[in-house]
Amino acid sequence: MSNNRGRGLQANALGTFDTVVMAVAGSAPAYSLAATTAVLVGAVGVASPAALLYCAIPMLGIALAFSYLGRIDVNAGASYSWVGRTLHPFLGFISGWALVVSATIFMVAGSLPAGSMTLSLFDQGLADNTALSTVVGAAWFVIMLLVVLGGARLTVRAQLLMSGVELGILALFAVFALVHTDNARAFDWSWLGFSHFDGVSGFASGGLIAAFYYWGWDVTSNLSEETRNSRRTTGLAGLIGVGIVFLLFEVFTIAVNIILTSRQIESNKANVLAVLGDELWPGWGGKLLIVSVMLSTIATLETTLIQVTRSLFAMGRDRTMPAALGKVHRTWNTPWVAITVVGGVALVMFIASNALGSVGEILSDAISAIGLQIAVYYGLAGLAVVVAYRKMLFKSAANFLFGGLWPLFGALFMFWIFVESLGDLSDAAIAIGIGGLAVGLVPMLWYWKQGSDYYRPARLDATRTVETDYVPDDFVPEQSRVHQGLPTDF
Repeated sequence: MSNNRGRGLQANALGTFDTVVMAVAGSAPAYSLAATTAVLVGAVGVASPAALLYCAIPMLGIALAFSYLGRIDVNAGASYSWVGRTLHPFLGFISGWALVVSATIFMVAGSLPAGSMTLSLFDQGLADNTALSTVVGAAWFVIMLLVVLGGARLTVRAQLLMSGVELGILALFAVFALVHTDNARAFDWSWLGFSHFDGVSGFASGGLIAAFYYWGWDVTSNLSEETRNSRRTTGLAGLIGVGIVFLLFEVFTIAVNIILTSRQIESNKANVLAVLGDELWPGWGGKLLIVSVMLSTIATLETTLIQVTRSLFAMGRDRTMPAALGKVHRTWNTPWVAITVVGGVALVMFIASNALGSVGEILSDAISAIGLQIAVYYGLAGLAVVVAYRKMLFKSAANFLFGGLWPLFGALFMFWIFVESLGDLSDAAIAIGIGGLAVGLVPMLWYWKQGSDYYRPARLDATRTVETDYVPDDFVPEQSRVHQGLPTDF
């Protein structure tokens, strides 16, 4: 397994600001709120803000894990490489496969709302037409596919435009929500406590859905081979991204609890944010938030495409998947074979999705299935950082907390919500989530038998990396520290 950056991707294409934008766009704040709020409220009721709060704490631990691992192994495969080089190559492959499957499922879960939201701008009655939403969503997906194919710089330019408008609209309506007086219910601090959860299993179900809200910030790690000063930049951007989307999620979820009735939420499963917008600004509010959600959905399709194609690129490069996936376009410096394959598979899934039911039903099962897969690869990354830095954890309290205890807590939380939530999920969600992971055993065993070097890895050990590469100051012995400023283009 190679850590070499010189494999064809466009090096140094992204700076710090670009990477922060990608982290926020990856979590898709407007889309997550619109598509997932009804699912979360259905699972935990008014405890939705609490679920997001208590999932944010372990999620920061996972973000710390990605940050520290990215400093000692720059690889487009991210957790696929880190887990394989610390825990076991089989677990590393499953980690990468979990991302690939969850991202591919998201092509349907994300493109359907993109189509639905676009149609609702013209005629609200068309928004619930699954077939028409699929066609329009597929068109948006193909456009984003071409943008991603065009290279990292084009991708970021498109992202800056879409996310800039999205976040501007969300900030405006966050202010409107704070001054709104016509409320369905009064704010209650208990919404941030544990009293409204339906036992332990109810808390776990809420945590699994909340993990889907946050998912996507780690696209910065998949872009590490294309980022300037990536050993520091990608991890920092991921942490900033989690912080920004946490604030947005809490403000809008509390606003939904206060302003909308349970009936409004239930009857608008795929369009909750638009209903909230109409309440905050009758006439124009719903339309503006639909625009925000549409842009957010399209933007996160782009970041998800980056994640899955860069992961497949790394797998093809390591010969754990067909080697053609590791090919890079000579002009655009993008993994064009991986992009083409993902595009074809996703379009087939769009057509198949028409037989599954309404937009809201498809979203509910897909979100839960993706949550299971997210829990797997995030949890494995949390364990990997503890193993990689195990010889340095007791050198200081900071080492122990940020490089060991917090990521370990995040990992255990992810595995716990995975197991605990299984009893409450639908058969379809479990089949998609677990079945999707199980399919990965076929290519894993096949390429293991073929003798891929990935299955004979050079072990990832932070103490050895210190000798030649950058490691965070608090992990370097005092006598060997060299001053290094924070590279940034802010």
